[in-house]
Formats: sequence, C-alpha cells, structure tokens
Amino acid sequence: MTKAELVAAIAGDAGITKAQAAKALDSYIDNVTAELKKNGKLGLVGFGTLSVVKRKARTGRNPQTGETIQIKAKKVIKFKAGKSLAEKV
Repeated sequence: MTKAELVAAIAGDAGITKAQAAKALDSYIDNVTAELKKNGKLGLVGFGTLSVVKRKARTGRNPQTGETIQIKAKKVIKFKAGKSLAEKV
C-alpha cells in the first residue's frame, strides 16, 4: 500500500477529504518521529510498540565481490506487534 492509497482509505473510513486525511497522516508521522527522537519509544495499546535500538558496528560481505566490508553502527527502528494486531494478522 502506498501513502496515497492509505490517505484514500483513511478519507473513506473517516468520511473526510483526502486533503484532511493527508494532513492527519503527516501529523501522525511527525509526532511519531518526534517522540522516537525524544524518548526512543512509543507504545500504541492494541497495535504495537516502536522503539529505537542501537545496532553495533559489524563486519559484512559485499555479495557481488565477496570482499569483507565494515558496516557502521547505527540506530534503527524496531516494531513489536501488540497482541490484538498479532491475532488479527
């Protein structure tokens, strides 16, 4: 599903315009991003938990050449589905 398809689905379900749905979705994304930057964790009961975890630097391989390369440490987003979501899927 693309962002445009999600906006259309939200607009249809909520009975609002696509412009309003896009604005709401953008606001949601901005607020989730801000919360993850600030606290590193966001929990939505029944949906799941987003958290920021640090991935250590490690050694990897270039699949085309087989050459050993260093992969830098970085922060990544981890998602753990809530019980309700997991049961529905």
